[in-house]
Amino acid sequence: MLIHELKRQGLGVSAIARQTGLDRKTVRRYLARGLEAPRYSPREESERIAERFRTYLLERLETYPGLSARRLHREIRPMGYDGAYSTLTEYLRLVRPPVLKVFERRFETAPGAQAQVDFAEFSVTFASEPEAPRKVWLFSMVLGHSRWLWGRFCPNQTLETVLRCHIAAFEAMGGSCAEILYDRMKTAVLGEDPAGIVTYNPSLVALLDHYGSAPRACQPYRAKTKGKVERPFRYIRQDFFLGQSFRDLDELNARFDDWLRTIANARCHATTGRIVAEHFADERPHLRALPAHPYDAVLTVERRVSHEGMVSVGGNLYSVPDTARRRILEIQHHPTEVRIFEEGVMIARHPVLDGRNQRRVDPAHRKAVPATRQIRPPPDRADVARRPLAFYEAVGRRLATTGAGDRP
Repeated sequence: MLIHELKRQGLGVSAIARQTGLDRKTVRRYLARGLEAPRYSPREESERIAERFRTYLLERLETYPGLSARRLHREIRPMGYDGAYSTLTEYLRLVRPPVLKVFERRFETAPGAQAQVDFAEFSVTFASEPEAPRKVWLFSMVLGHSRWLWGRFCPNQTLETVLRCHIAAFEAMGGSCAEILYDRMKTAVLGEDPAGIVTYNPSLVALLDHYGSAPRACQPYRAKTKGKVERPFRYIRQDFFLGQSFRDLDELNARFDDWLRTIANARCHATTGRIVAEHFADERPHLRALPAHPYDAVLTVERRVSHEGMVSVGGNLYSVPDTARRRILEIQHHPTEVRIFEEGVMIARHPVLDGRNQRRVDPAHRKAVPATRQIRPPPDRADVARRPLAFYEAVGRRLATTGAGDRP
């Protein structure tokens, strides 16, 4: 149609060939053919290799419709599937409805320039707590340039959890980037004035300043401006989370770490066309070096010691030594540790507990119960020998006679 439109405008064959980048013979052939649409012979139906796994694939997709083709490809390969990944994806398009895709503008960032952070909610039933499902939140950080992904499942979204996750993410990547992009999460953004000036959480700003980063808030109601961290949540849910069972939160994070290392960051990214881990290796020299000392900000509060020798910090209970004498102690809440002081002297330290309503008792804080003194029981009266009354009468007469002879 473009060739015919240019011809209608009066251009010659050579001019049309230059504008379209085609050969002049090709231009003449299309002009001679007219506007008739090209015809193609029907493609012959070939036996689909994936058809042998139809029952299994349909059962998995019926139970978990969001399972990715990559995940299903890994599952059926040990079952004997020797076809290509593209063959399976073509087959899956026939057995489940296609996903409507919306084209969006993508912004790329320079190496080490930006990371994006967000939380996503997951519902999971742990084998150790089968009575009810629990909500957990996945903290995720993605480097904008290489798409290197790090994450951790958390029991809450408190400020202490956010700070600990940032510290762990920076340590895992071996550096930090110039800015971190957030949505309007309360632990990051406190508000915005009419002039558009954003107020950030001072605790988060202090942490980022320690690592050489700065916060940046995306526009309100424009969460897709940080799509590099939004899109992996669907990938994580489909390729890792669905159809799995976990004993507890620790096992969930351990298996997620292994999946990040062996699957997510080892894959060829569809957008960049590069292996994520290799791309990250090129970006890493552009990251800002970690500070000489880890972030160790302190939140100091006072807490009363309970009758069980425990103090409450962040909804959890921590033990104090039996030797503590004061009823009110000073508590220093560090990002990864709780320290307890009495009159300026540290008497206890505990790792921060995740979640709420948990207890941690240091065995060294409890004295051993002293052993009770053993008291010999009185002899059984049944063991005393029994003698006749005549014996006692004879003993009495003998004593009386001896006593009379001794008197002067």
